[in-house]
Amino acid sequence: MAPSPAKPRKPNPDVPPGHDSTWSGFGTAAAWLLLYLLLVSLPLLVLLLGQVPPGVSFWWDFSKALGFAAVSMISVQFALTARFRRLASPYGIDIIYYFHRYLAIAALLIAFGHFAIIWVAYRNQVGTINPLEAPWYMTAGRLALLLFALAVITSEWREKLRLEYGLWRMLHIILATAGFAAAIAHILGVGYYTQAPLKRALWLSMTLSWVALAVWVRLIRPAQQKQRPYRVAEVREEGCDTWTLALEPAGGAGLREFNPGQFAWLTLRASPFAVKEHPFSISSAPQQLPRVEMTIRGLGDFTRAIETVRAGERAFLDGPYGIFSYRGYPAAPGFGFIVGGVGITPVISMLRSMAVECDPRPCWLFFANPTLDRVLFREELERLKDQLNLTVVHIIQDPPDDWRGERGYISKKMILRHAPVEQCPTLHWFLCGPPPMLAAAEQQLLELGVRAGHVHVEIFNL
Repeated sequence: MAPSPAKPRKPNPDVPPGHDSTWSGFGTAAAWLLLYLLLVSLPLLVLLLGQVPPGVSFWWDFSKALGFAAVSMISVQFALTARFRRLASPYGIDIIYYFHRYLAIAALLIAFGHFAIIWVAYRNQVGTINPLEAPWYMTAGRLALLLFALAVITSEWREKLRLEYGLWRMLHIILATAGFAAAIAHILGVGYYTQAPLKRALWLSMTLSWVALAVWVRLIRPAQQKQRPYRVAEVREEGCDTWTLALEPAGGAGLREFNPGQFAWLTLRASPFAVKEHPFSISSAPQQLPRVEMTIRGLGDFTRAIETVRAGERAFLDGPYGIFSYRGYPAAPGFGFIVGGVGITPVISMLRSMAVECDPRPCWLFFANPTLDRVLFREELERLKDQLNLTVVHIIQDPPDDWRGERGYISKKMILRHAPVEQCPTLHWFLCGPPPMLAAAEQQLLELGVRAGHVHVEIFNL
């Protein structure tokens, strides 16, 4: 479906309309990091106010501090995955999810340190580990540690454990919720540092804040999506086990605006309350709204079932999200794109939008695929070359015998064969594809003198 004529563009809160590198964006990112540190350290500071229990020894007090720090970090984890646009805008929501992932591992290690110190050095004081004989609050603490460990293990090794994505998400929510509740019960039951009413109110307020957040994420926001349903207008086969799913509003206005390159969470054949949503890049241009298209390759249980979806079925969208868009850099002299496989989806949205806007800036697309028949949008890319100042470079790992184009893997020499050496450092580069390819391409660009602030990476595997 061809994009409609260009229309006035509205600002999007996820992509600041400023310059290539803004102090305001840096300041916002720093402010959010400072707020995170404050939220994590606040319980420790409050617990030191007023009457403080006499110290037993350094390691005893240090282990207590580790326990409080771990629970503080875990409580903030819930906010990191609540998809608050203002929180994600300086970094991109994919980076927020990675932040959430590694902080969860750090919090688990800190919690384990709390348990290990007490168990090794003060075993006589904490009593037996047998849940039938131990005080309930001690068992609650050990249960919390076990639940948090299971949450991390099932996340880090989901594919090896063969956990279906939807099942894993539900299990993750249950483990995290139960673990947090058990941790709070342990803290209040032990009563160390929490005897004063003000200090008990601190942990109660943290719990209530989390409950309010859960109500927003699991009840209010899905209810809002329920009022804005979509219907499947078309399922178009693109080849290579890939389909484009076209959606149109079935009631309400649908998405009012998005920036090309952004993504949304899609729910199909289920209610938005069912926690069965999946993130996909929007492959259509904003000028095609209210129609929204997502190009999806069959790589898992959900994505392989896209071909069975029929026109007229109901769907729900939560978005847009992400800062992976050329619109965030209006002063850029041009753009480079390095993508692999289905990583072309956010980039084709950008190219389609630039064509409608008649953007004259030069663009270079380096598109890597294992074989020539796996290249998505090959004919459309040829047409876009006539509409844009666009150079398309196909990189084929296993090309046919008569192939005369690039082969193998992205390299500095390959980039310089097609993009002028003097222009490479001035361009803004957008990278999307398999992690090993992204890491190699980013290193190649940095060696060519491209500033880190000019390299933008979209991480598909949230």
